[in-house]
Amino acid sequence: MPYKQQTILNLIGNTPLVRIQHITKHLPENITILAKLERHNPGGSVKDRAALSMVQDGIDSKKLTHDKIIFDSTSGNTGIALAMIGAALGYKVKLVMPKNVSNERKRICRAFGADLVYSDPLEGSDGAILLARKLYDENPELYFKPDQYNNPANPQAHETSTGPEIWRDTHGEITHFIASIGTSGTLMGTGRFLKSQNKDVQIIAAEPDSPFHGIEGLKHMESSIVPSIYSEHGFDTKLGISTESAYEYTQRLASEEGILCGQSCGCALAAAMKTATQLAEQKKAGVIVCIFPDGGEKYLSTPVFADDTVFQGEGI
Repeated sequence: MPYKQQTILNLIGNTPLVRIQHITKHLPENITILAKLERHNPGGSVKDRAALSMVQDGIDSKKLTHDKIIFDSTSGNTGIALAMIGAALGYKVKLVMPKNVSNERKRICRAFGADLVYSDPLEGSDGAILLARKLYDENPELYFKPDQYNNPANPQAHETSTGPEIWRDTHGEITHFIASIGTSGTLMGTGRFLKSQNKDVQIIAAEPDSPFHGIEGLKHMESSIVPSIYSEHGFDTKLGISTESAYEYTQRLASEEGILCGQSCGCALAAAMKTATQLAEQKKAGVIVCIFPDGGEKYLSTPVFADDTVFQGEGI
């Protein structure tokens, strides 16, 4: 595309797929773990894809006009994506997020010009969802609410971009796909595309193993408000991952692989390592692809990178 037609939004998607080398060195050579680094989207996370899809759908349907404010709840990354896209397209953005999300994420949203409203930190992402619903219902004419947890344009973004990219970059050799669950859009949409190409590809959901966890942005579905875009039929297996395991792999990715990422990435890698271990025990080969939703810069002030949060390779 000629440079005069390029905008920051043209850079969303086509993120790199890299091999995990050192953490996996004990695995048989016929088992490969690949990570899709979504931090390379311009807003820094996988949520750029869904946010752009939902905003474009709003524009196309005329539900979003320039006299309305883009408004939604978020634990951070979708908010950043909406704020960035709003700035690029000339829309005002207002976001509800738990008060305890990292300062980095709050500052990035404000830097993009978004107005922030904070919900009770003890209520997590569900508290933000409920407060956003209340504020929207008070003045629905003011807002365009993408509603990331219930908008089909969320998983559709991954069915038309993330899935095809993975299929292309693995030359169709992928055997297992893993995504950690927040809204579930990445898992559902990517999984649908991969199954359409090869029904034998195993789709694996990774979620916190407890309602009380420290993996920011993720949902323990049994104890949460369940998104309407989520379906138990959209995957083959669900793996529960402890906060400690997610934190350990997040730290190890930085120190052993040179990949600075958030704890949802550590959660996905923990699930990938469990899957790889099972394959090794069964003497089977595999090409495992996991989504790394974002980078670690937004979490440097959080417990996962605190000086006293150090794990000694307890494993999975």
